[in-house]
Order: sequence, then structure tokens, then C-alpha cells
Amino acid sequence: MRYNYIAIEGNIGAGKTSLAECLAQRYNGKIILEQFEENPFLAKFYEDQEKYAFPLELSFLADRYKQLKRELSHQDLFSDCTVSDYFLNKSLIFARKTLNDDEYHLFMTLFNIMNANLPRPDLLVHLYVKTSRLQNNIRNRGRDYEQRIPDEYLEKIQESYFDYLKQQPQLRVLLLDTNAIDFVAYPSHLERVLECIDKDYPRGMTNVRL
Repeated sequence: MRYNYIAIEGNIGAGKTSLAECLAQRYNGKIILEQFEENPFLAKFYEDQEKYAFPLELSFLADRYKQLKRELSHQDLFSDCTVSDYFLNKSLIFARKTLNDDEYHLFMTLFNIMNANLPRPDLLVHLYVKTSRLQNNIRNRGRDYEQRIPDEYLEKIQESYFDYLKQQPQLRVLLLDTNAIDFVAYPSHLERVLECIDKDYPRGMTNVRL
């Protein structure tokens, strides 16, 4: 693998963790998985977004920063690379769509302080999956608190991802449209994804449809 630190991103149900685990296994990588199910505000947020959006986003930011700071500050001598199923900047992406303007500006101030202390990924892989397929993936994995996520919320999050990634010329971003494949079910599809990731990309966004 030509990249030392790879982050996998995408909407809810896009397959981030599955791909991160496959990458880490294939390339002898250290894996960092987001511990989102431990967040006490998550289920409450899906019941009342307006009330719980700010504490949810703050707690996610704190948890993500603490985990990445711990895991990325120590080199694993037995691993050839590091693969994460999230990028700290996803906190900004979600917050932009869930918080009001005053809350967001405060949130962004805290984010910038934390983000200055973390290394950037050498490659950010964003999995683009259309809403209907996201909903099918969400239903299949069966987390109770996710079953009532509306299409509109998923579409807002995807829009926020696109808006953010287009404005990050300093990052090396690989936008993978995976709607025509299923890399979890079919090994041949996974091989196509892995081969695509292990290529040399310029900074800025590169779009690939598999």
C-alpha cells in the first residue's frame, strides 16, 4: 500500500467500516474504528434532533479527537499502514446540517483547536451510495435507533459532504461511486475497490465510478 494513513468516509450505511476492515486485513494495517454506539446522545438525537443535536455533535467531536490523538500518536511497528473508518472533519460536515448558525460557529472554533493537533490522512476515500441503497443497508444491519432516519436527513448529509470535499484542495480525496457494485458480498468487487485505492492520486478530488 502506497499510503501510510487512509481514512474511509461516507454517509450512514455506506460501508465505511466494512471497507476499512478489508483494507487493514489486506495490507497489514492498524485499524481505527469509531465507537459511535457508545454515545449516550445518539438514540435521543434520532427521536428529537433539535434538542439533542448540539450535545451529540460535541460529544462525537470529543470522542473522535481523543481516539485519533491516542491512536495516531503512537506508531505501530508491526503494521504497514493505518486505516480509519472516519475522519475528524466529519464532525464539521454533520454539524453544518444539524446545528443552527450560532451553535455551528462555536462548534467550529472548538473543532479548529482540536484539528490543528492531528495529522491529515494521506488519502481520504469517500464512498458515494445513493439514498435508497443506504436505507436498505441501514435496514439490513438492524440498529433500532437508525430505522426511522428520513431520506431527507441522509440527503442533507451527502450534500454537506460534497460541499466540504470540493473545498479541500490540500487533501487527496478519492470519491468512489460504489452504487453498481457490492464489495461486501462479492470478492471480485472488493478487488476492484482495493486496486482503485492503491493508486497514485493528486491532491484535490478524483471521481471514480466502479
